[in-house]
Amino acid sequence: MLVLGYELPNLEELYLNGNNFHGRIPNSIANSSKLTEIYLFDNNFISESPELSFITSFTKCRYLINLGFNDNPLNGILPVSVGNLSTSLQYLYGYNCDLWGSIPKEIGNLSSLIKLSLYGNQLTGLIPTTAVDLQKLQGLYLESNKISGSIPDTLCELRNLYELTLSQNLITGAIPDCIGNITTLRSLYIDANRLTSSIPASLWLQNNLLQLDLSSNFLRGSLLQEIGNLKVATLIDLSVNRFSGSIPSTIGQLQNLNNLSLAHNTLQGSIPESMGKLLSMERLDLSHNNLSGNIPKSFEALRYLTYLDVSFNDLSGEVPSGGPFKNFSSQSFMSNEGLCGDPIYGLPPCHTTGPKKIKLMLRVLFALLGIIVLITIAMALAYAVGRYRSKNLVENTTDFAPGTTLPRVSYYELMQATQRYSESHFLGSGSFGSVYRGTLNDGRDVAVKVFDLQHQNAFKSFDVECEVLRNLRHRNLCKVISTCSNQDFKALVLEYMSNGSLEKLLYSDDCLLDILQRINIMIDVASALEYLHYGYSTYIVHCDLKPSNVLLDEDMVAHLSDFGIAKLLGEGESNAHTTTIGTLGYIAPEYGLEGLVSIRCDVYSYGIMLMEVFTRTKPSSEIFSGELSLRSWINDSMPNAIARIIDSNLLAPEEEYYTEKLKCLSSVMELALNCSMESANERVNMKDVVVALKKIRFQLLS
Repeated sequence: MLVLGYELPNLEELYLNGNNFHGRIPNSIANSSKLTEIYLFDNNFISESPELSFITSFTKCRYLINLGFNDNPLNGILPVSVGNLSTSLQYLYGYNCDLWGSIPKEIGNLSSLIKLSLYGNQLTGLIPTTAVDLQKLQGLYLESNKISGSIPDTLCELRNLYELTLSQNLITGAIPDCIGNITTLRSLYIDANRLTSSIPASLWLQNNLLQLDLSSNFLRGSLLQEIGNLKVATLIDLSVNRFSGSIPSTIGQLQNLNNLSLAHNTLQGSIPESMGKLLSMERLDLSHNNLSGNIPKSFEALRYLTYLDVSFNDLSGEVPSGGPFKNFSSQSFMSNEGLCGDPIYGLPPCHTTGPKKIKLMLRVLFALLGIIVLITIAMALAYAVGRYRSKNLVENTTDFAPGTTLPRVSYYELMQATQRYSESHFLGSGSFGSVYRGTLNDGRDVAVKVFDLQHQNAFKSFDVECEVLRNLRHRNLCKVISTCSNQDFKALVLEYMSNGSLEKLLYSDDCLLDILQRINIMIDVASALEYLHYGYSTYIVHCDLKPSNVLLDEDMVAHLSDFGIAKLLGEGESNAHTTTIGTLGYIAPEYGLEGLVSIRCDVYSYGIMLMEVFTRTKPSSEIFSGELSLRSWINDSMPNAIARIIDSNLLAPEEEYYTEKLKCLSSVMELALNCSMESANERVNMKDVVVALKKIRFQLLS
């Protein structure tokens, strides 16, 4: 028991951090009125009341400079009395202590404050405009809360601000145009919010900025040539936004840059040759764009480059092989149909030809071009007419990636590939058809999804899948290789997933998925959903999330499949009414009862699936009846009876690190409950889910 204030009236410094003290923080500490520093962090302190009365008692400490009560389970709100703390207070640390409610406007009274750190809580409401009165503030850390509203222009008047961190909140609107006025700014993190519009030109004038992270927002527009002004920057992350246009050549002027990510945008044009001058570069991610042309050979000079990802673009030509390239794998270059190079990259070899031979070939080509065109057209017409007369089948192949030519697969080749859709090739069936394993003429194994056109929604389902998968590219989405379509037959040719569905593996007696495998699979699924919800110009709702629609390749990487009932919400449309089609047990309440579909419906289904994966219990299990459901079963078991509901294959009391594993599993179940809240507005988003699961994985591996 702590009794400090009455016994030590002349105490000037109090350090009680990391000692696992528990109980309430005694208000009597404040009787040591000469205290200048109070550190109570990393214990198990709780508050006497939700209003954190101990803070009110600390207003008696008129000489207080440093106050830290972070990393305690306080579960309270910041009281208005926080503004009555000493005007000498310079450092206030209240992070990771379950604070909720809004930041009181009285915080502006702390005129001497240098650092305000309240990250990792459940704070809501707006950033108070009274923060403008904190003119000495150098660091403002509010990440990982639920703060909403826009970034107030008043923050631009903090002329001593060094670090501004607002990541992982619910902030909307635009980045203030006045952001360039904060000439002292060195680190700016506003990632994982809901910011819109373009990057203000003034931000590119921050020539002292070291770190800039605007990833996972809805920012749009082009990247300006003025990006070259950020000459001291070491990190720039603009990934998962809606930026278009080309990569400015002036980016090569950022000689100190060691981490650059422009992934998951719609950037076009070539990769600037000048990027080969970024000699400090360690990590470079340009994946999931529409970039074309070659990978600059100048990249061979980037000797510190340890991570490169240019996958899912339209690049062509030979991949350089010198310098850092010898350490890269096929993952760096996948889904660029025009690339060639060393077989270790999983690419076809390049066919090199000398200059003289090229000139000769060009002369011959131009000389015969007219003849070749005429012959080709004549043969194509004759072949098409003949085929039409002999068999009324028309196959349509859709290019799902701009600029990419996909191989045509005919009706007859699919018949041959699947041995006329024999039972031995049958993989499974769904609402609108059946899936068969096949081997194409080029030796490639595929899955052929044949739609049952007797079903009234089969035509629509086929069109929806084509529409969705034509425009989307992500490593965790099932890739469509080709289609075969006519009035009487419709099929999708998909990547073959050798490890089958998550449902099959989860309930198999021959294969046991361990904790790490299940977490990795669910991270893959969450990443796919994050891309569907935030990585495209419109919201895409899968609408039928369940283990049978998650497929696993030979490396146990999960791929989300079956977009037959997916919904594409229009521009500016966050929800829509529709007929409820889905699988009972996974359907969100508002979708099942009202037909109201939004991305939050997927979050609900994901939460139910997360529960199922770690309990190995279906939501339709016969043990659930009446008021008892999978969710309520888990909710009633939290937190003390969690071991009773977890899949017994994952946890044994006698095993090593039992307590650590149980803690991780408890965090997974808590996340699942947050995903499946009854009210759609209370559910977390998929960005937060990805972050949370990766954190759990890190804890599991530590």
